[in-house]
Amino acid sequence: MQDYIRRRVLDISSYILESRATVRQAAAVFGVSKSTVHKDMTERLPGVNKKLAIQIKDILEFNKAERHLRGVEATRKKYQEMAE
Repeated sequence: MQDYIRRRVLDISSYILESRATVRQAAAVFGVSKSTVHKDMTERLPGVNKKLAIQIKDILEFNKAERHLRGVEATRKKYQEMAE
């Protein structure tokens, strides 16, 4: 793995760990695609730091489980703003 990829993997994982960010949020902050963040966290990170990969996996699974709630909230806000 090239050094810049390794550095990106560690930077993104630190950001997700500190902020509990979603893949989409992390991708926006680091200027990469969601696919890149997902691949970095699920495939590359375990080869770099196994313990950190487990922590990140837990956060990503939590975010995925709550994804439908965030969607409902966004829709609710949208229609409230339209009604005003």
